[in-house]
Amino acid sequence: MFEKNRNEVIAIIPARSGSKGIKDKNIADVCGFPLIAYSIMAARMCIEIDRVIVSTDSENYADTARRYGAEVPFLRPEEISGSTAQDIEYLCHALRYLGETEGKVPEYLVLLRPTTPIRDVKLIEQAIEVIKENETASAVVSVHDALECPYKWMKIGKEGYLESPFQEMKPDDVNLPRQSFSKLFIPDGYVDVLRAETILEGKCVYGDKALPFYGYQEVVDIDSIEDMEKVIRSDIYDSEIYKELCRQKSVGVSRDNLNVTIEKKAKSFAGTYESGTKH
Repeated sequence: MFEKNRNEVIAIIPARSGSKGIKDKNIADVCGFPLIAYSIMAARMCIEIDRVIVSTDSENYADTARRYGAEVPFLRPEEISGSTAQDIEYLCHALRYLGETEGKVPEYLVLLRPTTPIRDVKLIEQAIEVIKENETASAVVSVHDALECPYKWMKIGKEGYLESPFQEMKPDDVNLPRQSFSKLFIPDGYVDVLRAETILEGKCVYGDKALPFYGYQEVVDIDSIEDMEKVIRSDIYDSEIYKELCRQKSVGVSRDNLNVTIEKKAKSFAGTYESGTKH
């Protein structure tokens, strides 16, 4: 197994091409910038994150990502880039690439899905701090309250009769008071902080000791034109990420002019890479 670069934090932004809902969704224009630019900038503004890597199968997407300051040291293989590809596949691929080319892998990965453009950088930092302070945690996963109670749902069984989707429940259990059921949460993609060893050795993304991270504003996950419109109507223009994108656009974004407004410790890496719980 690869040597671990202790305390190193790398942001991974997955951006496969071939979206069916919105053509080239991950680089679609959102308020003047490609969608992926928001997640790249969020990672670059986070003082806890050392590097930002985009995992994509598209050279066009790669060029866009590099333009906004991310590293794209590889193109994701076609066999793990389709609509049925799972997170564990591209995460393992990225870590193995780093291990084989650099000899080390980071201790932590911060998974930022590009379909969530509105984020608070301070919350990303807090999520990273949570896992660093909890050595037994296998991951920190952002979630929000389930507005509906799935325990009151029913499905049609093989013989055509209604039954609970939960094996331990009888059909009549759906009539129990809502308060008698456990509170449920939905993972929302705002920010997930993962351990490389959980992915490489455990062959899973979250592991069995994932801590919840919640208590922030509503998450907008872009999957349709309606979601795009919702983002435009939101407070995205007031976000620090949008303002920083505008600032860099006004001075011209280049490889030599990608400093954000916060101080970050510069690091050099070997190889041919371009530099680039409730709170």
